[in-house]
Amino acid sequence: MITSENMSGKTKAAVFLLALGEDISQKVLSHLDQLEIIELSSEISKLKSIPGDIAENVCREFLKSTEISGTITGGYDTTERLLHRLLPPDQVNRIMEEIRGPAGLTMWDKLDNVSESVLVNYLKNEYPQTVAVILTKLKPFRAAQILSSLPEDFSIDIITRMIHMDTVQKDILDRIEGTLRHEFISNLSQSPKRDSYEVLADIFNNFERRKEVYFMSALEDKSQEDAERIKSMMFTFEDIRRLPKASIVRLLREADREKLPTALKGSSDEIRKIFFSSMTSRAARMLEAEISAIGPVRVKDVDTAQAEIIKTIKNLMESGEIENPSASEDSEFVF
Repeated sequence: MITSENMSGKTKAAVFLLALGEDISQKVLSHLDQLEIIELSSEISKLKSIPGDIAENVCREFLKSTEISGTITGGYDTTERLLHRLLPPDQVNRIMEEIRGPAGLTMWDKLDNVSESVLVNYLKNEYPQTVAVILTKLKPFRAAQILSSLPEDFSIDIITRMIHMDTVQKDILDRIEGTLRHEFISNLSQSPKRDSYEVLADIFNNFERRKEVYFMSALEDKSQEDAERIKSMMFTFEDIRRLPKASIVRLLREADREKLPTALKGSSDEIRKIFFSSMTSRAARMLEAEISAIGPVRVKDVDTAQAEIIKTIKNLMESGEIENPSASEDSEFVF
């Protein structure tokens, strides 16, 4: 006589599955692999009529086996083991990478890698204040891309809000991060509050020339003081004239050699002479020949090349390898 005590584990699983009903059983089977489904299906096909008390005993045994007698432990390892029981290894790896995130990768870093069109389509429907908070967290070149692609009136509103933004309260930032996490799965991270003018100066440095002029002009109409403050923090290609010769020499070792001729093609004669005078005669002649050889160049390409050179300069300033001329001019001495 069959009883719950003399049933095999597979038979009990088959009985329990039947007791759950077809709808729930179908959901359970959808999470099993093909071999497990075949084995369970084989057991179910062997079952005849099972008395209600025996089926009830099987269900009670299952419930008893799931009683929590102590603490339960989650974590990455537990999650990964569970996922491996449900999904193929490549899917598990992708999900775990999203959960853990590569070292140092924050949600804002992830957003920098999201398609520009996807971000623009998402942000254009958000409140300007929310967009302002998000853009302060992105890299300047990405923020410049977004502002350039949004409706211009909307972008001016956002720039104004970024300038006058106070420290964002944690609960507000958490809500924004929570929404973004839902839209773009990634890790969260807090970053220190930066001066709003400094953030905008970096963004303006990454605008194409036409957009930079437009937004700066519009900002001047709203607040001349804000515009001037941002200008004072920006480093333009023409500001290279303020760098000492030693810094130019260091820059030439680090700058992208392929970008330099295009960058100088759109610069003033004074800037070109500064570079030529910081090189050997032979190198200067070669660079001058390259500039002449490339012929007419689109303004957009010049702006892109100059932005790359400026980015290199700012990286060298941040690492302390060259001196920031603005910092030198602002220094005060007491005798």
